[in-house]
Amino acid sequence: MRIGDLAERAGVSVRSLRYYEEQGLLTSTRSSSGQRHYTDYEVERVTFIQRLYAAGLSSRTIAALLPCVDAPSEENSDAALERMGEERDRLTTHITELLQTRDTLDKVMASARAYREQFDAEVEAGAEARAVSA
Repeated sequence: MRIGDLAERAGVSVRSLRYYEEQGLLTSTRSSSGQRHYTDYEVERVTFIQRLYAAGLSSRTIAALLPCVDAPSEENSDAALERMGEERDRLTTHITELLQTRDTLDKVMASARAYREQFDAEVEAGAEARAVSA
């Protein structure tokens, strides 16, 4: 099948497929005119790559994991599990940092709300004072 057909069947853009090839995640054969051709297997592979991206993995990490798919072995499986564990730890650290950032933003927002309430109260008090003196 041609690149447009693969893109449609896998639910991704042609641009994504070209990127996957650039990163070594996907291969194709070329016709004499240079058109890319894929087999039905690549639909599954692209779907798998998409799942790995959705799990927060980079193309570099995905490339490191693909030997486990392409040449299953105990060694490749162990290496893939170790790499995924490292990525999970990285994500956990990032989540912790994001939570701290959100908590800091909550404090800034609370301060801004308190300032706004104080400002509104002062404006209202000033308006009342002007109304009494008039």
